[in-house]
Amino acid sequence: MGKKSDTSSKSDTPVSTESTKVETSSKEDSEENTESSSTDDVPADYKSALRKAATYARMMDMSKAGVYDQLSSDAGEGFSPEASQYAVDNLKNVDWNKNALTKAKDYQDNMDMSPDAISDQLTSSYGEQFTADEAAYAIQHLND
Repeated sequence: MGKKSDTSSKSDTPVSTESTKVETSSKEDSEENTESSSTDDVPADYKSALRKAATYARMMDMSKAGVYDQLSSDAGEGFSPEASQYAVDNLKNVDWNKNALTKAKDYQDNMDMSPDAISDQLTSSYGEQFTADEAAYAIQHLND
C-alpha cells in the first residue's frame, strides 16, 4: 500500500510543477512584451507599475492618460507619479487607436450614442481621456 501512495504522490508532483512552469513562462512573456528595455537598475515599484499598465491598456482598452491616472490615483493603484509615468512611457505593443476604437464601438453598440457624443466621451477628462487624434480615428472606423 505504501508504494501505491508514493506513486500517486509522484504523479501529482510533476503536474503541479508543470503548472507552475507555465505560469512563470507566461509572466516572463508578459514582461518581455511590456518593457521597452530590460534593466536591472529599474526600481521594483516601477516594474510593478509597468505590469499593471499593460493590463489596463490591453485588457481594459484604456487610453494612455487613463492608464496613468489609474496607476497614480490614491483611489486606483497608488503608484508614485514617477513610477506611473515610467510605466506609460515604457509600454510596448499598445495600439492606442485600437483601444479608442474598441471603446467607441462599445459606446455605439451598448449605449446607442451618436458619433459626436462618442467623440466627446472618448476625449473628455472625465471620460476615457483619449487624444483628439485617437478619437477621430475611432469615429472614422466605427462602421468598419
